[in-house]
Amino acid sequence: MAKPTVKAVLLSPQRELGAKPLLVVGPSLGTSTVLWTETGALLGDEYDVIGWDLPGHGISPTTTEGFDVAELADAVVDLVDSVSPGATFHYAGVSLGGATGLQLGLKHGDRLRSLSVQCSGPKLGTPEGWLERAETVRKLGTPVMIQGSAERWFGPGFMDRQPEISSRLLHALRDADRFSYSFCCEALAAFDVREQLGSITVPTQAIAGVEDNVAPPSMAEETVAGIRAGGGFAVAEALDGVGHLAPAEAPAVVAGLMRTFMKENGL
Repeated sequence: MAKPTVKAVLLSPQRELGAKPLLVVGPSLGTSTVLWTETGALLGDEYDVIGWDLPGHGISPTTTEGFDVAELADAVVDLVDSVSPGATFHYAGVSLGGATGLQLGLKHGDRLRSLSVQCSGPKLGTPEGWLERAETVRKLGTPVMIQGSAERWFGPGFMDRQPEISSRLLHALRDADRFSYSFCCEALAAFDVREQLGSITVPTQAIAGVEDNVAPPSMAEETVAGIRAGGGFAVAEALDGVGHLAPAEAPAVVAGLMRTFMKENGL
């Protein structure tokens, strides 16, 4: 397996990096840094906010080899080191980006100041489901996922209320490289860190959407319980009316929860 390469987009105002604390934000499968545009802007006066794209999504290069979630976490650290060598940073990620956050907490905890795991958990879906999806997308391309993703991603009425942001997110899915998307599915199929949560020592918040069928509030509670069982500090938050893409669906609420958590618990 080759370590994937991920590229970054600056979501806070253009200025010299380093004057503000660094916040790195990660995407959900099939999305891009567009997921974080609004939340990043709301936090951009206080934090240098950098979003990264999954392989073959957004501006990140495609990959022709498989990888696992731990290697995605390594790629995020490499990305940070390319911008600010050795810097510690706050991290927030959604779904696969949140799973990457848990791996950062397990493997690179010394680099993290705080961790926000959103619409995610220590195991997502079933291996069979992910492998089947990988095969389907490899054959038919990412557009085959658009209808199902639209139903899974957003809480009731969101697409009518926010047609522009929902359409931009679905376009990111349509434009994603089918092979890289399939490798991401295979990484999720192999991902299960339920037994390791107790070794996460970074202050962690787990945010879930009440309308999220992929990673419901019970999964956020499970994540928190696992971390607390090892003596770590973790809190769970549930957001009414929100589906699987919290930072896009409720940017002001998510930015507020993150800001409070980072200020009170960031190392």
